Amino acid sequence: MADTRNQVLRLYRDLLKAGNTFSSYNFREYAIRRTRDAFRANASVTDANQVQSLIQRGKKDLEVVKRQGFINSQFQTEKLVVEK
Repeated sequence: MADTRNQVLRLYRDLLKAGNTFSSYNFREYAIRRTRDAFRANASVTDANQVQSLIQRGKKDLEVVKRQGFINSQFQTEKLVVEK
């Protein structure tokens, strides 16, 4: 159980960290908000099989966020007014 908890916390931190790599404010905030909302929505899941399924889906999402964050950083634009 503790190992699963550590996996989930590690995944959460990694997703937030990857979300912060976006240079675009809107993409960055969306990735962070989506991560927080998904983890809050699934906080009550206790079935071990379902938890493992969610972890696997989270790992796939992490790869997507990392890839998109890298692509987004290659095409930076000027900062928005809300970022300054």
